[in-house]
Amino acid sequence: MPRGYSQTFSTSHLETDYKINVTEEIMTLAIYVAAAAVVTFFAYRLLYGTDTPHIKGLPEVRGLPLFGSLYELGEDHAKVAQGWVKKYGPVFQVRMGNRRIVFANTFDSVRHFWITHQSALISRPTLHTFHTVVSSSQGFTIGTSPWDDSCKNRRKAAATALNRPAVQSYMPHIDLESMVSIKELLSDSKGGEIDLDPRAYWQRYALNTSLTLNYGYRIDGDKDDKLLHEITDVERGVSNFRSTSNNWQDYIPLLRIFPKKSSEAITFRERRDVYLEYLLKGLKERIANGTDKPCITGNILKDPEAKLNDAEIDSICLTMVSAGLDTVPGNLIMGIAYLASPEGQAIQQRAYAEIKKVYPNNDAWERCLHEEKIPYVTALYKEILRFWTVIPICLPRVSIKDIPWNGVVIPAGTTFYMNAYAADYDETHFKNAEKFDPERYLDVPDGAGTPHYGYGAGSRMCVGSHLANRELYTAFVRLISAFEFTPPKDPRDAPILDCLKANAIPTSLTMEPKYFKVGFKPRNRPLLEKWIKQSEEATKELM
Repeated sequence: MPRGYSQTFSTSHLETDYKINVTEEIMTLAIYVAAAAVVTFFAYRLLYGTDTPHIKGLPEVRGLPLFGSLYELGEDHAKVAQGWVKKYGPVFQVRMGNRRIVFANTFDSVRHFWITHQSALISRPTLHTFHTVVSSSQGFTIGTSPWDDSCKNRRKAAATALNRPAVQSYMPHIDLESMVSIKELLSDSKGGEIDLDPRAYWQRYALNTSLTLNYGYRIDGDKDDKLLHEITDVERGVSNFRSTSNNWQDYIPLLRIFPKKSSEAITFRERRDVYLEYLLKGLKERIANGTDKPCITGNILKDPEAKLNDAEIDSICLTMVSAGLDTVPGNLIMGIAYLASPEGQAIQQRAYAEIKKVYPNNDAWERCLHEEKIPYVTALYKEILRFWTVIPICLPRVSIKDIPWNGVVIPAGTTFYMNAYAADYDETHFKNAEKFDPERYLDVPDGAGTPHYGYGAGSRMCVGSHLANRELYTAFVRLISAFEFTPPKDPRDAPILDCLKANAIPTSLTMEPKYFKVGFKPRNRPLLEKWIKQSEEATKELM
């Protein structure tokens, strides 16, 4: 073979091997680069990704990888977010784990989104702990349901049952429950000699009112004491699972692999199922026996034209039970705490004087069931609802349409948090917001706009707000007519009066007032006993 041919063949072979090796290296490198890109992409999504994209032009609170601002928000989301207003403005976006949240923190910004654009902000997000774990058996309450035809029908049924004419027909029940609580305060305090913790008395007042209206059934203090404690304990536990600040696994899916939180939620769900089934079964048995009393669920069950299915009826029952402990007890209890404090003595005296001025013949006890004609007491409970915003961060909303804000378009599908605490303490709207002052609500005409955000606002605000107002008005007229509230004899029993610091469970959705005691000194014991007997006679068929 010619020498030149061999050399040519050898050189060509080497060049081919080289090209193959280079190609293999390039392909290997490309694979590594692609793999790294994929890993980087998913790592970024894990550490910084959110359910909705960044909203261009809206101030953003920068957070940590994976956690976002959860650490910084801590236990008091409302207070921390209020502090961010100075740096970021009234409306800003926050990354909480893999969820992007828009916070509204001032009175006017809440009004812009929740009222001006209420038709766009009508739905709710679903959160893992409450919607997937806690609610898997009984479904969602009306207030926590995403917006659809079923939610619309349930809300309409509840609104009809809780409108002004309907609420007036429920006043005999409020007569009974307020009388029972006041009678027990008189007895347990030994006529004012012993200071009392008022919390259990008014939790039962609100819960019994809700149970009576929904099931035609009330908890007797002696016979059903265990049931009262069980419902109160479980509903407070469930409230924690509805909270926007207590459940990190709602924001960080990786945490769902740890069973502790889900196990707790399952336990509370199972305990709740027991009494909900007991209450509904009891109502159905009374209907079958013809011994039932008029009530919301009974009316639905007996109506052949009712368009609600079993799941929707369960939702209404669930709503009424949970709502009975959400707003009214916390406001009533903290209102008593303030009126009994040294700071509240003058307001208590003013309220009593106004009651006597409107009803000089001592008939306020009975007349408050039929009319609301004491402006100062109305202003008092409104200020209580503002000052103790018992749901500091309201249940979240999801927009179904784009919403404009200061030149920024916030897209449909965005989750919004109302910082009701910050809005109700907004100094640009409320003069001396840190001061408890019922007079801010005097001489304000009806229909002048939303006075506070104690019930939320807009299209999904609390459907039972009128009932709650009547419960508060009646309770305070009767309490202030019956007793002089005094500070406890032992200073260690004094209440904490700061809105957030008074909460025994800072991460709960609703306020749980801390322990305290108050003195209940009868203003005129013979007259009070006469009023109690009057209510006992009027309500004996309800007992």
